[in-house]
Amino acid sequence: MDEGQIIARPLVTITNVIWSFNPELHKPQILLIKRAADPFKGHWALPETLLRRDESADAACIRLISDKIGLRVPLNAAEQLATFTDPQRVSGTRALALAYMTFLPTMLPLHPGYGATDAQWFVLQTTVLTPKLVHNRQILTLDEHSQLAFDHVQIICTAITRIKNKLDYQPNILKILGQSFTLRQAREVYATFLGTTAGQIDNSNFKKTHAHLFEEIGVAVTKHSGRPPKLYQLK
Repeated sequence: MDEGQIIARPLVTITNVIWSFNPELHKPQILLIKRAADPFKGHWALPETLLRRDESADAACIRLISDKIGLRVPLNAAEQLATFTDPQRVSGTRALALAYMTFLPTMLPLHPGYGATDAQWFVLQTTVLTPKLVHNRQILTLDEHSQLAFDHVQIICTAITRIKNKLDYQPNILKILGQSFTLRQAREVYATFLGTTAGQIDNSNFKKTHAHLFEEIGVAVTKHSGRPPKLYQLK
């Protein structure tokens, strides 16, 4: 073994795919920041931070949320996604990324923190083959031509795949709807990851096939006439 090739102290970054829900557009969204310095100065990127000597990766993930958007969340608001170790993911140094996903039930006003010149929510629109991030008129296609920094396209696509694969047994993505939600809202979230529309997902069949995941807890308060929709929560 050539010990001269061993990396004694690679950089370890915590990269966070932060999800929320846009109630006006009825779609999930992702938080991106615009980098203030090289590498990838001026490019959109996922929020990230360096792991500190005295903290766990889980704690760093929660600190990152506080640093970037000023929100304190419990540890169970985040889940580990994957570790990204491609030697070429960061030019000029060896940096490993421990990626997380965080599910926020509120779309908070954003103020760019250290290392960022801007922070925005990007509405997620996907089809099965061509996921895209759309922010107003700006479209970022998640492929090899994307302008996202580092390997963040790969990280987001990994997150999308993870969520899609867990929709029928552990849909943590529904945490972005808050403590309770209507079946219509749940179908809106599911539709994004299934490459369809909420209207194309039959409500009765959806309720039947997901009865093991949701439990009814009441009815929604509305200003409209007619029967109010039922409210559910994750079991």
